[in-house]
Amino acid sequence: MIDGIINFLKQTGFYLFSEGDNWKMLIMIGIACLLCYLAIVKKFEPLLLLPIAVGMLLTNLPGLGVFHEAYFAGGHVHWGEFASDPGLLDILYLGVKLGVYPCLIFIGVGAMTDFGPLLSNPKSLILGAAAQVGIFATVAGVMGVDALAGVFGWESLEFTLKEAASIGIIGGADGPTAIFVTSKLAPNLLGPIAVAAYSYMALVPVIQPPIMKALTTKKERSIVMTNLKPVTRTHKILFPIVITIFVSLIVPSAGALIGCLMFGNLLKECGVCERLSKTVQNELMNIVTVFLGISVGATATAATFLSPKTLTIIIMGVIAFGVATASGVLIAKLMNVFLSEGKKINPLIGSAGVSAVPMAARVSQKVGQEENPGNFLLMHAMGPNVAGVIGSAIAAGVLIALLG
Repeated sequence: MIDGIINFLKQTGFYLFSEGDNWKMLIMIGIACLLCYLAIVKKFEPLLLLPIAVGMLLTNLPGLGVFHEAYFAGGHVHWGEFASDPGLLDILYLGVKLGVYPCLIFIGVGAMTDFGPLLSNPKSLILGAAAQVGIFATVAGVMGVDALAGVFGWESLEFTLKEAASIGIIGGADGPTAIFVTSKLAPNLLGPIAVAAYSYMALVPVIQPPIMKALTTKKERSIVMTNLKPVTRTHKILFPIVITIFVSLIVPSAGALIGCLMFGNLLKECGVCERLSKTVQNELMNIVTVFLGISVGATATAATFLSPKTLTIIIMGVIAFGVATASGVLIAKLMNVFLSEGKKINPLIGSAGVSAVPMAARVSQKVGQEENPGNFLLMHAMGPNVAGVIGSAIAAGVLIALLG
């Protein structure tokens, strides 16, 4: 009887915390609770940050066995071990590892996206592309920091080029794309990168305005743009089809993301699939968001998350986001040099070239109205905003093609 009681006590999580480095799990549980607070009280991207926090909590409670890192070691699914005794989150994580969830979410995103502002003002595409500079600049920056550490004799973080690319994609401010790229290039960093990506998406209203104001003058921020031209239904239907074909032929590795994004948009614009459009916008989007968040959170184990690399990811992630914002604004200013007085662009909309839809566009509108209450930039900013979604997916395809 006594032996049975002792054996029972040794199986409790309280006892397991005392074994080896399991005490680190207490720190991760504290971080998970902090993320819950940010999601519920501060409303920081709650739809995904809360599932991520719960996944992080479950994977760091000792003895649960809901997620096994060993099944996915080395970036591959070890099906032999997986078949023995998979946990719930092991099974759900397959949707991330196999690239299913991000693509399904892109179908929903496409169905909720209006490409009308982009079609009405094609110059917006340049601003969306400009914001992707933050991705590639950060890749170079991560490798540069690692090289400097070696030169000065500091402890090297030993980032691989694939890991640097996964960190850089945070600059696109597109959570599903960041998860898609990281799951293929650096699955060991999936937890920290997902948390960083969605945290910075939530902090768009905090991070972007100081950069936008620092790079523009009051006169530039007060520029009033002319009304957008109406776009025909035919153009809206042809656009997703043409983009899918064009992008898939140039960057086949981006075809899955772009194809799903444009499929969702075609469901919305064609006018004959209203039931399917509503389903992918609501039921499908909600279900996949839960599965994606909780399984990504499960990868944030103590051994992976509590490391110098995580701190570097957080720092380089905000730099990537800042560079992307600045690039869009500066390219808009450059474009104004070649545009006539009546056709100049308010450079504030360049900051919306990141993929945080529609939050980044709303920030452009808010900052613009602070300078000129009669200025309405929201629809103009939606052009580069949706272009940024396309741009980040293409950037992801390029990185996977080069490094995958």
